[in-house]
Amino acid sequence: MRLFVALYPPPEALDDIVAQTNRLRIGAAADAGINVRLAAPSTLHVTVAFLGEVPDDRLPTVEETLARAVEAWHHPPARRRRATTAASPAEQPGQHAERALSDVRTAPRLQLGGGGRFGRGRFTVLWVGLLGEVDALHRLGATVRRELRRSRLPFDFRPLRPHLTLARPGDRLDPESLAEDLRTLDGYLGPSWPATELVLMRSHLGPRPTYDRLAAWPL
Repeated sequence: MRLFVALYPPPEALDDIVAQTNRLRIGAAADAGINVRLAAPSTLHVTVAFLGEVPDDRLPTVEETLARAVEAWHHPPARRRRATTAASPAEQPGQHAERALSDVRTAPRLQLGGGGRFGRGRFTVLWVGLLGEVDALHRLGATVRRELRRSRLPFDFRPLRPHLTLARPGDRLDPESLAEDLRTLDGYLGPSWPATELVLMRSHLGPRPTYDRLAAWPL
């Protein structure tokens, strides 16, 4: 089975970007019957890690691994810093104590905004970017990938590039219209939202890919 790990924006964020897409030249092209392969609203997601093909009997291992990753995300290893308060009685005068600190992370707050393209010609893909606490999203992605590696599970090693795919028009949209859409997306800013859960999905390939939700963990 073909698996990936994702974040899903809430309905208000999806409604906003769908409305924006409908106002683009690519939306008008779709209304005119041109197959620009707009992503169905129900499939819009942000990929955190792509596993690809995984044997069915390894699904329990995948779920255990992602549960461990989320736990590690919530409770990263304690770090140490020098205390800035007065020394305790057990400390020598003039010395600074080192205190162990453990951060409990909360759901990163994100926002769809900006955009761009991947590929050229018939491989063109149109996407909207991620803004907000993107550094936290990168740390989450790194944690997930580290645990996948520990479990000897497959995943795409390419760097995480947070985005949400809007369409795969290929060369079916003229260059001027595509350039206009890219300029419009560059100024787009959607509503802010907390990424509240990490989701394990199964994808089924085809002209209209479909996804099955297999499991989820709160962030």
